[in-house]
Amino acid sequence: MSQIKFSKIETKRLELRKFKETDAEVFFQYRTNPKVALYQSELWVDFTIEQAVEFVREQSDFELGIPDSWFQIAIELKDTRSLVGDLAIHTLPQDVNQVEIGFTLGPEYQNKGFGIEAVRSLLGFIFDAWNRHRVIAITDVRNKRSVKLLEKIGMRKEGHFIKNAWNKGEYTDEYLFALLKEEWK
Repeated sequence: MSQIKFSKIETKRLELRKFKETDAEVFFQYRTNPKVALYQSELWVDFTIEQAVEFVREQSDFELGIPDSWFQIAIELKDTRSLVGDLAIHTLPQDVNQVEIGFTLGPEYQNKGFGIEAVRSLLGFIFDAWNRHRVIAITDVRNKRSVKLLEKIGMRKEGHFIKNAWNKGEYTDEYLFALLKEEWK
């Protein structure tokens, strides 16, 4: 009951799909860009192209809904077929009806509405097709663009964690956002 097959989600401008092996180079380029990696975990600081190839290969065969696992979804522009970013769904270990989401866009695709379009579509999938109860998102408080996006799509700020996350040599604050299925519409 906790697993679901994922193929793709289409929006007006985007196709959200499973990763393909040919995505590895572009994925590596935007994920290791200092502007993008600034608020990401330390994993991305020394991330190599070989790790990107392996990551994309693993995700192309991965299935959604495995407790305590992250499922990555590629964000592709329909008109150019360019990989512009990715979404993530973390099925929480203590309750598979609750998931955490994440999102990353290459710098040249930020501030164009792609993030909002992708995350809204992902929420629709999670609540409508997958029938999950609650979605959370956690972001560094300094990441103003992510905070704005989460507020704009209607997620509620539920918590402010003070210096709880170790990131690149310092403890940083994070916000916890959430949305219930009955709040989605």
